[in-house]
Amino acid sequence: MVCAGENGLGSVAFCCISTGEFRFPNQLAAEIAVKTVSNFFVEHSETSIRQVVFNVFKDVDKKIYEGILRGAED
Repeated sequence: MVCAGENGLGSVAFCCISTGEFRFPNQLAAEIAVKTVSNFFVEHSETSIRQVVFNVFKDVDKKIYEGILRGAED
């Protein structure tokens, strides 16, 4: 994301990497992704990035991300 921000991009997208064939746990992958993005915005408040899309392929992943992001808003 640092590189994207340095190049003036306004949005980035992340997919559920390694949760399919490599069987990385979906919940843990989502928690890591959301925490990493949250930390990025804390550490880079002047970034040009204004939107992050978590690209999911399965309904289960969508539910996981929605739950995590809902909790992050509280």
